[in-house]
Amino acid sequence: MKSIPELLSLKYKRALITGSAAGIGKAIAYRFAEAGADLDLVDVNEDGLKVVKANLAHFKVDINIHRIDISVKKQIDCLWEKLINREPDILVNNAAVYPLKRFSDVDEEFLRKVTEINLNSVFWMCQQMIKRRSRKGGVIINIGSIEALLPFKRDLVHYSVTKAGVIAMTRALAKEHGNAFRVNAIVPGGIVTPGTKNVAKGILKFDLGIVKSGVEFKTRLPIGRFGNPDEVALMALVLASDLATYVNGALIPVDGGFLSS
Repeated sequence: MKSIPELLSLKYKRALITGSAAGIGKAIAYRFAEAGADLDLVDVNEDGLKVVKANLAHFKVDINIHRIDISVKKQIDCLWEKLINREPDILVNNAAVYPLKRFSDVDEEFLRKVTEINLNSVFWMCQQMIKRRSRKGGVIINIGSIEALLPFKRDLVHYSVTKAGVIAMTRALAKEHGNAFRVNAIVPGGIVTPGTKNVAKGILKFDLGIVKSGVEFKTRLPIGRFGNPDEVALMALVLASDLATYVNGALIPVDGGFLSS
């Protein structure tokens, strides 16, 4: 029987994490490196990736950064070609965008871009992982959202739809490929990240309803506070590790109890 440190260790494992230049992805990269995993970090923000790599240097793990636009399938395919013979044991599909827009104002180009990033990229990443590691197997962790299960914020119908697709994909892949892959989804809610802060700053001065919505959200949280990216990262570490060898097709909320209240 393995000890707890052995179960948590990701030594000799390689993880690919999208959206890892900031926020939840950055926090996951930190915890995985701390656990001994080698990393392939993916983001459109190359400068951010360089900072993350420098901050993780003391863990003495192999870290490669890849600036790609995951809304472009060709760039995803090229990334996986570069990873031949060192494909990841663990894939974390974290990257997403959540621009606010009234449902009646959403146009085809806007919806296409959000869908390509939030949903289609997860599909193509999972497809590459499963094709290339069909014999070895691995772990896939998809980042969903409470907005897919219980929409709360206004002007995010497009976002909710894409995250609902991620959850459906997670469960379908767990059923079809569960003999070789553990595929699970984390469902965060109320997590304060640089991205959510920037969105809030940009709209608060124009929409007092957002202030009201934020207050209502917080009062609904049984835990009484918003969460931080590391609290999501810790759950990702559990799912990536041998602590979760019999967990497959699960949706795990990290939401301070929001969905239960």
